[in-house]
Amino acid sequence: MPQLRIRITGSDDDLRAVADLLQSLEGIEHVEEVADLMPQMDDDDSSSAGLSDDLGPGTHELEVDAPNAYTAGRVRELVEELAYRLGLVVEFVEEED
Repeated sequence: MPQLRIRITGSDDDLRAVADLLQSLEGIEHVEEVADLMPQMDDDDSSSAGLSDDLGPGTHELEVDAPNAYTAGRVRELVEELAYRLGLVVEFVEEED
């Protein structure tokens, strides 16, 4: 069963739009937002230390289980199309084996 990870740069509403699209696809049973596992690396000596980091869009990562390669390909196509229409940045994260 193929598992896709999709990183989305956008608002919470954008994330919901992508998740709703994925959950509406036949065969997709698991769509879950996963937490960012990378700790935020703030350097106290940085010129941006103490500045707000919530001015831009947030990043979100979705985990999607597809029943087969065809459906996984369809997920990619539809997410790319929605991202284009909404002006989102999406990245399909490949897992290293």
